[in-house]
Amino acid sequence: MKTSAEYVESLRRMHPRVYLGGKLVESVPDDPQLQSGIRATSIAYSYAEDPALRDLTTVHSDLTGQTVNRLLTVITSKDDLLKKLELSRHLCRVVGCAQRYLTHDALNALYSVTYDTDKALGTGYHPVLLDYMRHMQREDLTIAVAMTDGKGDRSKRPSEQEDPDLYVRIVSRDSSGIVVRGAKAIVTGAPYVHDLIVMPTRSMQPDDKDYAVCFATPVDARGIEMVARVPGRTSSLPYRMQKAPHSENYAQATALVMFDNVFVPWDRVFLAGEHQFAGAVAGAFAGFHRHTCIGCRAGLGDMIIGAAASMVEANGLSVSYGHLGERMAELIRIVESFYACGIASSVNARPLPAGNVMPDEVYSNVGKQIMGERIYDMFRLAHEMAGGIVVTAPEPEDAENPAVKTRVDRYLQGRADVPTSERLKLARFLEDVTASYQGGWYSVISLHGGGSPAAETIEILRKYALDDRRALVRGLAGLEGGERPRAPNNKQSA
Repeated sequence: MKTSAEYVESLRRMHPRVYLGGKLVESVPDDPQLQSGIRATSIAYSYAEDPALRDLTTVHSDLTGQTVNRLLTVITSKDDLLKKLELSRHLCRVVGCAQRYLTHDALNALYSVTYDTDKALGTGYHPVLLDYMRHMQREDLTIAVAMTDGKGDRSKRPSEQEDPDLYVRIVSRDSSGIVVRGAKAIVTGAPYVHDLIVMPTRSMQPDDKDYAVCFATPVDARGIEMVARVPGRTSSLPYRMQKAPHSENYAQATALVMFDNVFVPWDRVFLAGEHQFAGAVAGAFAGFHRHTCIGCRAGLGDMIIGAAASMVEANGLSVSYGHLGERMAELIRIVESFYACGIASSVNARPLPAGNVMPDEVYSNVGKQIMGERIYDMFRLAHEMAGGIVVTAPEPEDAENPAVKTRVDRYLQGRADVPTSERLKLARFLEDVTASYQGGWYSVISLHGGGSPAAETIEILRKYALDDRRALVRGLAGLEGGERPRAPNNKQSA
């Protein structure tokens, strides 16, 4: 396995075309604006180096016979799911969004769907995926998932768009591979990964078959360009004086990735026109990723809870004091309730024909929906407990100015045994995570990342075992078609 330093060094062998701040990036690992995203991704490598975390971060691979990073493997047991959930929380309580777990969610989705496609249609995609996974594990790669297309007019299907390239599509194929064109609009971590896995974003009809495409490609393949957003709030931005306490160190870049007649060999193609399975790819990825999102945002919740509690104490109060205790208990309830859904989803996982297991979709969608909708409440509760100083604390350059430092320390003192400088650092940290550009990013990505609440509602209604409840009540009411109560069953998915 790579060390975190070797991961960064490996990026120097890649030469993606990345536009950032109006300029073409010369070297991704050396660009100062991308460092926080690289550090956030590299933590999955550094944690795998820690002997105390090995059971959580690594696993034996039957594909290579070697110990590999857990995020490059498929889930074959409930214990695997619980450890992946815990690992996601453990990573994100430090970095906010670890990004590399997207690799894991994509592999598990493709593992099951390529198996099902081969079985139904006689294709040969599953062995191709297994070969690619061996390559990934041996090289210890990080992969970005490119799923969300530009989509154009949302009322029209891919093949109905006036511009045929608003969804990624196959434009030609021969015995050596396929050529694709189009764009993926939201690709997390794209500038500093090794490969991209491109997946269909929705179900397809026969007329959409050219858009039913899934493949892997090096991020610097000919014909790929991306326009990226700066991760976090770097001090290089001209409108910000202070160094952001958290997002300066750990953040997430996203990018619009454009494919201009990109060639993909058949040994990296996992779906090429089998429209019947496009929706299955998108659905399977959502099933795994929403489970992961629960762990990720629970980690962010750990940060917010800790920051809010620290601010309350720096202000001279206790987290059990009156209304503050109520606010803290509610914040804890929110975080641990959606995380509990992740645990329930793991424990009640169902086996898939390919041999891996799927988290219970009802529990994972309920948990993801609670998290996405209540992230705003999490921020509000933290702000109520911390006070307005979260957004009014002087910049470090001013607070440390010798001309005013003594008076700033005097007038912004909280509890006597907590230095003013410490209180201000806590306030700035909470501002960075909850009330800044980065805080806004967390709120929107929590709401929409992995699927919107509307998509989760659809899945909850689709997968919930309503027929069991109907039959139960008809039996209790003495109606025809009813059933007597059976042994308890905590699996909610139909």
